[in-house]
Amino acid sequence: MSYDSTPPPMPGYTPPPGPGYYPPQPPQAPKKTTTVLIAAGAAVVAAVLAAVVTASVTGDGEAEAAPTVTVTKTAPAEGGDTAADDSATDAADSDAPAEDSGDDSYGFDDTIAYDNDVEISLTKITRAVSSEYASPEKTPYAKFSIKIVNKSDKKIDASMMTVNCAYGDEGKEGESIYDDGLDGLPDTSILAGRSLSVPWGCELPKGESFLQIEVAPDYESETAIFTGKVK
Repeated sequence: MSYDSTPPPMPGYTPPPGPGYYPPQPPQAPKKTTTVLIAAGAAVVAAVLAAVVTASVTGDGEAEAAPTVTVTKTAPAEGGDTAADDSATDAADSDAPAEDSGDDSYGFDDTIAYDNDVEISLTKITRAVSSEYASPEKTPYAKFSIKIVNKSDKKIDASMMTVNCAYGDEGKEGESIYDDGLDGLPDTSILAGRSLSVPWGCELPKGESFLQIEVAPDYESETAIFTGKVK
């Protein structure tokens, strides 16, 4: 008969684990490898998108800004080749510019040169009366030609030109005259190194002498304002 016995465990004593037994490990924080890879991938995608956007603006598809065209100088205009109409009565007094016309206006004899190598000038202005078939009919008006000289290396669309007139001290709008030889804007181009003269007429009552003529070679160009008194 055996008298061996296993003594009871002591209080607070944990018996050692048996062979092959390991206690569970505490949970570990997730590694940052995946996060780093995702962040790096996002950075690469952002860089590629930025490069594409940059290339679309500054690369081969460069978005050119609208040309800034300003009046840079004035010079005496060359003599016009348009003779006075038979119905004309008095020539414009281009040597005496209108009083209080302001610094932004120029005389009828000035040539306005733009920084894109385009020049605008007017011929000698004469008075006339429109015919009964004109629009408006039987209306006193000022007749002149607008000369555009294209010294740039690109053609100009003459139909993009704008012309507006005003007369009198109160600045009333003068209608454009459409009559024989006054057909409005031409549907043509002005090639590089070439020029074009466009005949024009603006309403000018007999009792008025001050005339303001505003011309721009295209929609993006600054408007050249010519002022003076017509006898």
